[in-house]
Amino acid sequence: MGLVYNVYLKAKRIYGCKNCKTHLADHDEIISRNFRGQHGKAYLFATTVNTLSGEPAERNMTTGRHVVRDIACRQCKEVVGWKYDRAYESTEKYKEGKFILEQELLCQVN
Repeated sequence: MGLVYNVYLKAKRIYGCKNCKTHLADHDEIISRNFRGQHGKAYLFATTVNTLSGEPAERNMTTGRHVVRDIACRQCKEVVGWKYDRAYESTEKYKEGKFILEQELLCQVN
C-alpha cells in the first residue's frame, strides 16, 4: 500500500477538523445548513476530502431510518460526522451519498 496524501482545497472558505486543522470541505459544497447532529448544528455537504468512512449501520434518526457510516478525519481519526448510504423514506433519498459535518467539530481554515 502506498502513502496517502492529504488533499488541500483551494477555496475562499474551507472547513477543517477542529482538532488538527486538516481540510475537510469547501463552503461552496454545502447543500443545507438545516441539520442537527449529536453536538448541535450540522451541515449537509455534497463532498468531503481527507475523511475515512466507518462500517455501515442502520440508525433511526429524526427524519426516519437511514443506513449511515461515521466519517472521521484521516489525519487525527476524530469522528466529525457521518455519510448517508441509504434512506428508506422517498422524501429523504436526496441525502444518499451526501455527508453531514457537525459545526462544533469544525473550524475555518482560511
